[in-house]
Amino acid sequence: MGVHDDGDQYGSDVLADFGRRAPKVQPTVVEAVRDLVVEEVATGFVGAVVGYEGRLLRLEDRRGSVRLFPIGPGFMIDGEPVALRLPKAPSAAPQFGARRTASGSVAVESHRARVARASRIFVEGRHDAELVEKVWGADLRIEGVVVEYLEGVDNLAEVLREFEPGADRRAGVLVDHLVPGSKESRIADVVSGEFVLVVGHPFVDVWQAVRPSRIGLDAWPDIPRSVEWKHGICEALGWPHEDQADIAAAWQRILGTVRTYADLEPALLGRVEQLIDFVTIPVAP
Repeated sequence: MGVHDDGDQYGSDVLADFGRRAPKVQPTVVEAVRDLVVEEVATGFVGAVVGYEGRLLRLEDRRGSVRLFPIGPGFMIDGEPVALRLPKAPSAAPQFGARRTASGSVAVESHRARVARASRIFVEGRHDAELVEKVWGADLRIEGVVVEYLEGVDNLAEVLREFEPGADRRAGVLVDHLVPGSKESRIADVVSGEFVLVVGHPFVDVWQAVRPSRIGLDAWPDIPRSVEWKHGICEALGWPHEDQADIAAAWQRILGTVRTYADLEPALLGRVEQLIDFVTIPVAP
């Protein structure tokens, strides 16, 4: 390379103005309030703030994985560097970055819901459907995915026969208590196929997928098998449980405490995400 002449656009000395350059911009300081979604720069881990352990920040991603990071610099919000500090007022929420949906996704503003796909997600009952709608509803409308409930897993085979799954009509199914040897697992083995994905969580009922801390408990009460589970839960908590109206009111009380995916157990989060991915697989031309 020859000697630079006066017309060289790059200049003759790259260090000539070094001392006069602006100092490095300091990251914005943001309070690490609950449910704030951040990215840890060194690892690329993205998660919501769910708690603290001393000077360590507890982050949980949308798959339910939890990791601890030192509070301070080294984080990003929507691509902008930030330094996190412990909140002075836990109820305060920083006005920073893109709005998030309850599932942790970036909210898509001014976007019409997509025309419904032929593919469907089926859940066992009304409570399952209401919980999925509350947390993933915005995502499902963007993707054009409809959630239907079965009124019991015993109806699954018949519903699928009528639905006629295919490459452009995938069926994703979420069931309760999908553990080895259960009735649910036997049904899942029979109906699963290339265009039918059955997944589930280990809980007796979807109520248990809500973190017990949301209603002030360390753990959900143990209910004997001889007692109908929802009635037993209401009785153990001292809630009315005489009829179905009482049970419905209890569920609305629980559902009302759910704000985002961070209020749900990881065993449910991953399964719903898996179903959304399955029913939105592009159809090959």
